[in-house]
Amino acid sequence: MPLTDTAIKNAKALSKVRKLSDGGGLQLWLMPTGAKLWRLAYRFDGKQRKLSIGAYPGIDLKAARAAREEAKEHLRAGRDPSEQKRLDRITKQETRATTFTSLAAELKAKKQREGKAEGTIEKFEWLLSMAEKDLGKRPVAEISAAEVLSVLRKSEKRGHLETAKRLRSVIGQVFRYAIAAGKVANDPTLALRGALAMPKPTSRAAITDPKRLGALLRAIDGYEGQNQTRAALQLMALLFQRPGELRSAEWSEFNLDEAVWLIPAARMKMRREHAVPLPRQALLTLEELREISDRSPLLFPSLRSASRPMSDVTMNAALRRLGYAKDEMTPHGFRATASTLLNECGKWSSDAIEKALAHQERNAVRRAYARGEHWQERVRMAQWWADYLDTLRNGATIIPMPAKDTG
Repeated sequence: MPLTDTAIKNAKALSKVRKLSDGGGLQLWLMPTGAKLWRLAYRFDGKQRKLSIGAYPGIDLKAARAAREEAKEHLRAGRDPSEQKRLDRITKQETRATTFTSLAAELKAKKQREGKAEGTIEKFEWLLSMAEKDLGKRPVAEISAAEVLSVLRKSEKRGHLETAKRLRSVIGQVFRYAIAAGKVANDPTLALRGALAMPKPTSRAAITDPKRLGALLRAIDGYEGQNQTRAALQLMALLFQRPGELRSAEWSEFNLDEAVWLIPAARMKMRREHAVPLPRQALLTLEELREISDRSPLLFPSLRSASRPMSDVTMNAALRRLGYAKDEMTPHGFRATASTLLNECGKWSSDAIEKALAHQERNAVRRAYARGEHWQERVRMAQWWADYLDTLRNGATIIPMPAKDTG
C-alpha cells in the first residue's frame, strides 16, 4: 500500500531497521536512531542494487517519488542509477570548482600557445582584471547575464564606454572557450547585445598639416627626457608602424646591412610577417640607439626590467610633455600622418602605401591575387618619406604637390 505523509510522520522506529514500502522499489527505512531514510531497491545487470535517495523530511514523499521515477528513466536507458548519481556528484563538484578565473587562465594559456602578441595578452589580462572581483571565484556555469551586466555597468557609469564594450567581448571569449570545453551550455554575453551605451567612434588624433608636422619633428628632436623615448618617437615618424610593434622590437629582427626590419607574425595585428625598409635616417637613429641599449635584446627596454619593453604610455606621455594634447597627436597618429601625406603627394601607388602600413586588403578576391609586396617601390618611398620629413623639420618652404591622376 502506498505511503502517506501522515503515515510517515506517525511511523515509529524500532530496535532494528524497519522498512516501509511505497511501491515500485521505494522504501522508507526507519533507523533505530530515529532517522528516516529513503532507499530505492532495483535490479541492474541481473543484480539486486540499492540507491540512497536522502533523509526525510528534507526529502519529502513527493520528492522521493520523483527520484524513483528519475531512477526508472535511467534504468530504461540502460544506466545504473547509483552510478549515474556518482557521476552527477562528480560533475557537480567539478562544475563548482571550474571558476571564471580558472577558465580565463586556461584561455590565456591557449592564446600564448597560439603565439598571440604580448600586447594582446596584456590587454586581455587588464580587461579581465575588471571582472575578477565580481566573477572570479564564481562557478562559470552559474554566472548569469545579469551578473555580467552589473560588471559592465561599472565601466559604463565611469564613462568608459569603449572599455565596457571590449570587456563584454573578452568575457564572451571566456564563455565560448568554456562551451567548447564542455563546461557550460550558454554564453550570457550574447543576451547583452544592445544593453550598453555605444561609444562614439573616434579616430586617433594625428597631425597632417606639413608645417605643424615640421614643428612636431623639431620638438621631438629637442625632447629632454629619456634618449630611448626620443628615438622611439623619431622612428615612429620615420617608419609609421604600430606603436606596440615598435615598442617590442628586438635587435635580432633588424638587418642593418640590408636595411630591413622584419617584424615576426606573432607581433603583427594580422598575424603575418611584415618587412619594413629602413631609410638612411632610420639607420642612423638605430646606430645611436644601439650605443645606449646596454646590451638588451630589446630596442626599448623598460626602465624597470631590461627583459620587458617600455610601457605603452611612455610615448603618449612624451607627446604630452612636448605640449601636444591627446586630441592633437598620438603615437598611433603617425600612421595616419604618413598615410595622408603619402597619398596626397601623388608619387606612390595606394597598394604600396597600404603594404607599408601592413593593412589587410578588405576585398577578399583582390587580397587573394595581391601577392606582390611592392617592395622596390616601398624602398624608394621609405627614403623619400624620410627626406621629406627632413625638409619639414628644417622649415623649408613646402610646395604643394597635385594629387595623383587616377583617370
